[in-house]
Amino acid sequence: MRLDRFLASLPHCSNRQARLLLASGRASVNGEKVCNGTHDVRVFDRIELDGEVLQAGKPRRFFMLNKPAGCVSATADQQHPTVLDLLKEPDKHELHIAGRLDFNTTGLMIITNDGLWSRRLTQPESLLGKTYLVETEDPIDPICVDRFAEGLYFRFENLTTLPAELELLDSHQARLTLHEGRYHQVKRMFGHFNNKVTALHRERMGPLQLDPALAPGQYRSLTATEIEQI
Repeated sequence: MRLDRFLASLPHCSNRQARLLLASGRASVNGEKVCNGTHDVRVFDRIELDGEVLQAGKPRRFFMLNKPAGCVSATADQQHPTVLDLLKEPDKHELHIAGRLDFNTTGLMIITNDGLWSRRLTQPESLLGKTYLVETEDPIDPICVDRFAEGLYFRFENLTTLPAELELLDSHQARLTLHEGRYHQVKRMFGHFNNKVTALHRERMGPLQLDPALAPGQYRSLTATEIEQI
């Protein structure tokens, strides 16, 4: 919301009064005087007028979770435990998942209450790579490296996937980096070669790498450095 509109929404404050308050330098956001009415303010910002707190500002929260198998990437589910059930945090209803994982897919999951930040992490336009450790039922055909790099055609959506980087680790294991997140994409890409994915583990989302100290089901807050990387 624009700061002038925030002020104008206060009782007994008109649009004209809001502009006058700003012009006289009486408003501040996060301790800094702001005179520009178009300045964007969010629920996380501390807004003051003449030193009086109008909005204290909610703390932004960011968590890194090592998602275990058999856990639903949802805020609520009547049949299975959810990733939010693993968090021992207050006000979990304010949190959302940035980049879901399938029921039996494990690994890095980010949970936050900051929607703008999470969109930068997950939106296709960002082209941030998501890296997965993949295990397959049959040996991986080396031709997959070039074919994944070229992009594979998905008939159902009538589209070709973006180029992906595949690193073969052994006959049945590879590391795959995608720059998009389509429905069951990894399984469908290997399905082009009639090879079933038997295990899938997300290691990285953009610059954020799963903390090796986190056992399945464990989580921690992101560091300030990690938050600023997105």
